[in-house]
Amino acid sequence: MQAFWVTLIKVSDLAIMIYVTNYVLIPKLLYKKRYGWFALAFVGMIVTSSLSKMQIIGHIIHDPGMFDLSTNLKVRIYDNVIPHFFLVIAGAAFKLLYDYSKMQQRLTEMAREKAEAELSFLKSQINPHFLFNSLNAVYFLIDKENPEARKALHKFSDMLRYQLYEVKGTRIPIEKELSYLKDYVDLQKLRKDENYSVEFNCSPEVKGFSIEPLLLIPFVENAFKHISHKTGSTNFVKLDMTRRNGQFSFTIENSKEAERTTELHGGIGLNNVKRRLELLYPEKHELHIDNKEDIYKVDLKLKIDQ
Repeated sequence: MQAFWVTLIKVSDLAIMIYVTNYVLIPKLLYKKRYGWFALAFVGMIVTSSLSKMQIIGHIIHDPGMFDLSTNLKVRIYDNVIPHFFLVIAGAAFKLLYDYSKMQQRLTEMAREKAEAELSFLKSQINPHFLFNSLNAVYFLIDKENPEARKALHKFSDMLRYQLYEVKGTRIPIEKELSYLKDYVDLQKLRKDENYSVEFNCSPEVKGFSIEPLLLIPFVENAFKHISHKTGSTNFVKLDMTRRNGQFSFTIENSKEAERTTELHGGIGLNNVKRRLELLYPEKHELHIDNKEDIYKVDLKLKIDQ
């Protein structure tokens, strides 16, 4: 019976140490690059567990000599501490190999999804390319006495040029993305009357960093698509962008009809935009959407590279 309890204690002791190492020490310390604390906690756990095990087994087999560390100390270290050390390391090695395999699988999946997204984007450029080539001819057909129409067409041409020739699937300067957004907002202003208020606010600090192209435009398109059309009240779209402490904040809100359901359009969809953020800014973004009765607000925060 004593042999059964001794075996159970040894197996349980080893299982607990492997569990603590794999699910506490490795994710909380090793993966967060706190190597010194990991080594200290690991060695402390091995020594404490070995001493506790010797004390418990000594009580079970009624061997007072196991309580006295001054006798046969070297033998006790070889019989308890060192075997624990190598066995727990072996258990941790399986955990590290498993996590590495999952990480590689995840990276492969992300690369595949990003490649599919880029391919879809390239396909969508075929039609805008045709439009861009046609705009030059249309521009010269507009009467020179109508500068507003020419200016609007010129903005539209710049937007197409941005999509066709400057967006290459890699990050671009924020200044170019802002220019694209500003042109889009200016074109939308032409469609609205005095009953609509459109604000485009960007702090001077929003510069000097890169961003994924066409990341913000779906939210802006959505705001103008679902803006309210109430008479006797001001319908609005308000866009604010700031930069502070390594973080870019993008906020856009619009008035909307209480009975209308707001959803991103243009074949993109809210879920797809969220998925793109997860792929492009993993653990580096916060997206909050507040869909009230008469106001729809999007608040996006991105951690940017300095």
